[in-house]
Amino acid sequence: MKRFVYRKQKDSRTRMLLSACLFLVVILVFFQGISSISAGTRKRQRESLENAIMRSVTHCYAVEGTYPADLEYLRENYGLTYDEDLFFVDYRTIGSNILPDITIIEKEE
Repeated sequence: MKRFVYRKQKDSRTRMLLSACLFLVVILVFFQGISSISAGTRKRQRESLENAIMRSVTHCYAVEGTYPADLEYLRENYGLTYDEDLFFVDYRTIGSNILPDITIIEKEE
C-alpha cells in the first residue's frame, strides 16, 4: 500500500509544478499582449497628430492665404492640442507660401 501513496504524492507535485508553469506562461502572454496594444495605441496617436497638424496648416492656408508662422499660432487660432510629454513637434517655416517642414518625434518614456 505504501507504494501507491508515494506515487500519488509524486503525481500531486508534478501537477502542482505543471500548474505553476502554465500560470506563468499565461501571465507572460498577458503582459506581451498589453505591451503590443500600448505600442499600437502610440502609433495611432502619432498618426492622428500628423493628420491634425496637416489639417490645421492647410485650413489656415485656405482661410488666410499664408501658412502659419509657428505651432503656437495653430494652438491659439485653430485649436491644435497634443500631449507634449509624448511627442516633440519640430515646425520649420520656409516661407509664407511654402508648406512648412513638420517633423514629429516620439519621446522616450
